[in-house]
Amino acid sequence: MGESMIEVKLPVLKVHMLGGFSMEYGDRPISFRRNTATKSMKLLQILLHCGENGIARAKLLENLYGREELADVSNNLRVTSHRLKKMLVDAGLPEYDYIQIKSGIYRWNAPMEAEVDALMFSHLIELGKAETDEEKKIQYFCQACETYHGEFLPGLSGEDWVLLESVQYKKKYTYALEEICDYMIKQREYETVLKLCDTASELYPFDEWQSVQVDCLMALNRYKEAIQIYEDTAKLFFEELGISPSEKMMNQFKEMSAKMSHKPQAINEIKGGLKEDEEEDGAFYCNLPSFRDGYRLVRRIIERSGQSVYLMLCTITDGKGHPMENKDKLTAMSDELYYAVKHCLRRGDSFTKYSPTQFLILLVGTNQENCGMIFNRISRYFAREHKSWEQHLEYYVSSIADVENDKSRISFRSNGFHWD
Repeated sequence: MGESMIEVKLPVLKVHMLGGFSMEYGDRPISFRRNTATKSMKLLQILLHCGENGIARAKLLENLYGREELADVSNNLRVTSHRLKKMLVDAGLPEYDYIQIKSGIYRWNAPMEAEVDALMFSHLIELGKAETDEEKKIQYFCQACETYHGEFLPGLSGEDWVLLESVQYKKKYTYALEEICDYMIKQREYETVLKLCDTASELYPFDEWQSVQVDCLMALNRYKEAIQIYEDTAKLFFEELGISPSEKMMNQFKEMSAKMSHKPQAINEIKGGLKEDEEEDGAFYCNLPSFRDGYRLVRRIIERSGQSVYLMLCTITDGKGHPMENKDKLTAMSDELYYAVKHCLRRGDSFTKYSPTQFLILLVGTNQENCGMIFNRISRYFAREHKSWEQHLEYYVSSIADVENDKSRISFRSNGFHWD
């Protein structure tokens, strides 16, 4: 009897590159143990991403080794290729050559079908752009957005080729989602848009997809939810970037507030909305828009009472007078400064996070001398577990009168505070 001609169909190799890198062979996740940051892993990702077109040897060497100066690049590539083949077999894939080299082009060569999410995403975008039927076009774009789970190969974001690809993938995602939102809003399919923009807001919180969500919620007369999204977004922008939301979002808020004010409410419901969730000791923390309003109210009150009020700006530095740039250290110090300010001040004082490195404090009924004592108290509490942290904290203080008379480095313009 002759050799069997029946060919066994192997499971599909599913490759995820958007939002993180992982692979599945059939229903089984592929584990590479400690090999995730090696040159072999980078070679695997490059070959899988290039698909059937492959990649020229010179480009492959540039992407793989970058600016590294290697005495024998060819030998290094041979060694890396050999390690990759062994790594794949060790991970549970069938014994195979996996790398095809033909006319100076390197290609992924496997006995099973490979589905790469990034390539499927791009293909769906191209199908959508080429489609003339609007409904089918939107279907392609929806499928593409469902495939998009985040930045392209975030673990390799420092690599030039990955950065360039990542920018292009995000552009395609943004284009597709804008097309979907325009179409779906015309069709009044607001719930679908809300769901898609919820995902987009998580992936790219500073791209203001929240504004589209607010439009949808307002169209559904769900103003309370719309205002909550606006407030959460405003807080995020002020605390992380030190900026206010766009003019469009500001106008949306005014429109929401106007519509909310026409809805009659029982006095108990109003009181419940005004009351703090729980009684807390220490200073009152609020986002920058709320702090701004509180500042304006206090300024009016002192015109009649004559009380002295000071603004204090506490800044986290690198120890040499420059703003702290080490993100991990800054996060830890910022959290600690929040607790220090809250703990060291009275319930009648308020504070806000003005920028990633700065907190702004409103001190009511104090004087210049006491401001220095207050800062020393904050500084000691801030550095209670790490004595060296005291050198990372600086402050500037100004009376409200000086702020209003432009005699201060803190100035108040339009909707925000500015530090010169």
